Amino acid sequence: MPLNLSNLGTSVKLLFSGYLIVVAIGYGLAMVQILFTHGMADGKFGLSIEDIVYSYYGNRSGSVLEAKLNGSMKANAPDEARFQIIQWVRDGADENAYARQIRPLFEAHCTACHNADSGLPDFTRYENIKARAQSDEGATFSSLTRVSHIHMFGIAFIFMFVGMIFALASGVPCKLKCSAILMPYVFLLLDIASWWLTKLDRHFALLVVMGGGGLAMAFVFMWVVSMYEMWILPRQLPYLDQRDALRRC
Repeated sequence: MPLNLSNLGTSVKLLFSGYLIVVAIGYGLAMVQILFTHGMADGKFGLSIEDIVYSYYGNRSGSVLEAKLNGSMKANAPDEARFQIIQWVRDGADENAYARQIRPLFEAHCTACHNADSGLPDFTRYENIKARAQSDEGATFSSLTRVSHIHMFGIAFIFMFVGMIFALASGVPCKLKCSAILMPYVFLLLDIASWWLTKLDRHFALLVVMGGGGLAMAFVFMWVVSMYEMWILPRQLPYLDQRDALRRC
């Protein structure tokens, strides 16, 4: 009998299922994390094309600091404090005005997280704040390089193992199976390329949605088919085949 997901031993099924469940939870948490980072770039909860544009291309009519205060950092300071900081930025981010009026606002609402020991931009120093009061040009090339190589290595490994499990599915036509296994790598390259393209031109933002959506569809399809064939399909086999399959461990 050819080896497939439905006739694997129970121990192997538990191994594969545990991996698939943990990866699915991690994927879901990654979506939540995106909602709380990129999804707040335009100041409104929920991921939109404008969020993607602001995250990668930037809002070049304003500053990085203003974009953050109106976006993902909006809930961390009261409106009055945010408006004073934004107005100070628009007035040229003068150092004397910073010392008199703005520094206490940063100390009250920002430096608990943004300090020299946090790994975040150090807002205890005027120079660092001044740098972020410049025009918002979105993600930097250095950050794109760092995130791109992390995603290429990490996601490729995840889909290699998901694909290896799915490759043992017996109820999927060969062409569809090959397409589903290949799809994540195609959409991963599209997803990462779209970040760089959107950094250069805001009109490529739709490609980010297509790349991320393609990855999600491939993952859900392979996950559902794999879990179905391991745990539901054997119960629908003839009694003798089912009994033999369940004895394997």
